[in-house]
Amino acid sequence: MTDSLTRLLSERDWLLADGATGTTLFNMGLELGEPPELWNTEHPDRIRRLYAGAVDAGSDLFLTNSFGGNASRLRLHKADSRVAELNRAAAELAREVADGSGRKVIVAGSIGPTGEIMSPMGTLTHEAAVAMFHEQAEALKDGGADVLWVETISAAEEFRAAAEAASLVDMPWCGTMSFDTAGRTMMGLTSAQLSSLVEKLPNPPVAYGANCGVGASDLLRTVTGFLASGSERPIIAKGNAGIPRFEAGHIHYNGTPDLMADYACLARDMGVRVIGGCCGTMPEHLRAMREALETRPRGNRPSLEVIAEHLGGFSSVSDGTDDAGPTRERRGRRRG
Repeated sequence: MTDSLTRLLSERDWLLADGATGTTLFNMGLELGEPPELWNTEHPDRIRRLYAGAVDAGSDLFLTNSFGGNASRLRLHKADSRVAELNRAAAELAREVADGSGRKVIVAGSIGPTGEIMSPMGTLTHEAAVAMFHEQAEALKDGGADVLWVETISAAEEFRAAAEAASLVDMPWCGTMSFDTAGRTMMGLTSAQLSSLVEKLPNPPVAYGANCGVGASDLLRTVTGFLASGSERPIIAKGNAGIPRFEAGHIHYNGTPDLMADYACLARDMGVRVIGGCCGTMPEHLRAMREALETRPRGNRPSLEVIAEHLGGFSSVSDGTDDAGPTRERRGRRRG
C-alpha cells in the first residue's frame, strides 16, 4: 500500500512542513543542555503546544520532539533506558494533535544523528548505529508516526544505518543532511554525493534534501546541486530563519516572515516539493510562507543571483561540488 506521505505528494504540488523545535522549546523555558525529549513526559502540554503551533499555522507535516531520542544522546543524561518511552510519547502526542486538526496532517518521526563518529574514523560500528536507530524507529512507529524523518545527518555511513533501521521496521522514511561547511556537510559530503547515495540505497527515501545549515540562501544553493543530479525524487528544503541572537532570555533569528515567504516561493519555483523551516522558524514565519505559497503565482526557476538578491549573499564562494576549498566571502545584506 502507498504510504500517506506519498499519497499527499501525489495530490499536491508542494507541502508545507514545520519550523523550529529547539528554538520554540527554548522560548518555552527549556534550559541549555536539558534534553527536550524529557518534556514528552514531563511537560506534555508544552509539546502539544509546539505541535499545534505548526498545524495551526498551516503545516501539512510536522516533526516529533525526538531529534535526540537515541540511546547515545540520552545516555549523556542517564536516560538511555527510556528510549522507547520517550519516543513513543513524542509520537502519541503528535498523533493526537494531527488527528484533531480536522484535515490530513502527516506525523514525521524525527531521528537525528547519534552524536558519535562512525567507523572507520570513529568507534561507532554500523551494527551499533542500526540498533540504536532501530530502537528509536520502533517506538515512533508504535506511537503512530506516519513516516520516519532522518535529519541533520552529516555522514554517509550514518545515513545508511538509519535507512537500514527504517527497513527493519517496514516504514517509509525521508532523509536530510545539513550542508554547513562551504557547501558540504561536516563530514565532507556534497549535494551531488547525497543524491548519488540516495539512489544506491536498497530502500531509498520517499523524499530527501537539506535542513538547517547556514541560512536560507545557502540551503537553496544546495538544492540546485540536487536538481543538477537529475534525480526525480521529491526534494525537501528546511532552511534556518536567518542568524540567531539572544535577547531578553530568548533566542531570536533575524529572518523575517517576509524573507521566509520569499524563500518558500523560491523553493517552490525550483521544484522543491516539501518546504519548511528549521532553526528560528516560528509559527508567524510558517503563516507567511503558507499565504505566499497559496497566493503568489509560480515563477521561473530562480538563478543563484536571484536567490542572493532576495535572501542575502552566500556564506562561501563554492557550494562544494566543484572541489573548491572552503574560502568564505562576506555575506551580502539581508533584506529585512
